[in-house]
Amino acid sequence: MLVHSRKGRWGAWAVFALLFAPLFALPLLIVAVASVSTHWSGAFPSGPTAGHYEAVTRGESLAALGVSLQTAIGASLVALVLGTWAALSASAVGRRARRVLDALFMLPVAVPSVVVGLAVLVAYSKPPVTLNGTRWIVLLAHTVLVTAFAFQSVSAALARLDPAYEQAAASLGARPAYVLLRVKLPLLLPSLNAAAGLCFALSMGELSATMMLYPPDWMPLPVQIFAATDRGSLFTGSALAVVLMATTLLVLLAVSRVRTKASYR
Repeated sequence: MLVHSRKGRWGAWAVFALLFAPLFALPLLIVAVASVSTHWSGAFPSGPTAGHYEAVTRGESLAALGVSLQTAIGASLVALVLGTWAALSASAVGRRARRVLDALFMLPVAVPSVVVGLAVLVAYSKPPVTLNGTRWIVLLAHTVLVTAFAFQSVSAALARLDPAYEQAAASLGARPAYVLLRVKLPLLLPSLNAAAGLCFALSMGELSATMMLYPPDWMPLPVQIFAATDRGSLFTGSALAVVLMATTLLVLLAVSRVRTKASYR
């Protein structure tokens, strides 16, 4: 920490706790408690039950969780490939062209996601490419929204990458393709893991653009959470939200456990 005195560290932790508890921990705790309650008419809930979780782990809710996982994994993989390719291309061009690429990739996150959803809906509702009413339009929108984060993560890692490794490989006669596959990409694997986790988490929680695009047979879990709370089923919606959070955290934990040789350098 930047604070070296004991009192300063305790003060910093106290400020952190005062900010973290009401802004982050308390809302999540309330959702978790509501997911195992039947009534909440006073200051504290009553009627503890696990029935909400029994309802959300079968039928439509389980199918919605599967849809969210498939969408997030598919969008994250495509975004990781596109973002990595774009970041590698941007590192090899001039400063002006790099700024243009940065602006293009950051545009989808600079505007509300509902605007991205509307743009995708308008663009792909008529020939020659008609995706409206299919699952692919949801995957496309999620990919557009998360590719910027993959691009920025890989670009930042490339800026910190020591060029000595590439220069040493090139001086030994390695071709550019070999340097890319056997030197540069292995060194970028920790950043690629982090970018994949970030893209997955963002896709799992995306709602605004999804609400405009999803077909009846491809309803992600955030849409079902919104539908449940909109009908007044707050406790069921809370249970769905806990399942969504737990699933996302488990996948992120699995991604964080991936270790590469570059992680130890």
